[in-house]
Amino acid sequence: MSIEARLNRAHGALTTLTNGRHAWTSDVGKQLGSNDAAPDAHELLDSALAACTALTLELYIRRKQLAVRSLRVEVEHVESKGEDGRVRYALARRLHIEGELSAAERERLAEIADRCPVHRILTGEISITTALAE
Repeated sequence: MSIEARLNRAHGALTTLTNGRHAWTSDVGKQLGSNDAAPDAHELLDSALAACTALTLELYIRRKQLAVRSLRVEVEHVESKGEDGRVRYALARRLHIEGELSAAERERLAEIADRCPVHRILTGEISITTALAE
């Protein structure tokens, strides 16, 4: 599966993304001269972790029939530069779980959060290649 991003220059930096089945948008913030009409790329990255975590936990909660009334996942990031000049991107994830759960069940949910596929990708080794289309 591939994701296509198409810049709509008539609307500043507003970009339409599609996977062929769904469409969504991204933009840059006002400080970069945009209308801030959609999440920026960093927010989309952070939201991928939040969504994957929530969905992974929901599947586990269903399978184990845990007494969870509500689940909310918050993700925020901090960017900095290391001494080597490389960008450091630190993600902080908070799980808000309401329900009648034991301490062991809560701890297990935190462990399961680390098993979501996006978490595994982001903590693994990533390589990116770029090619010009003809």
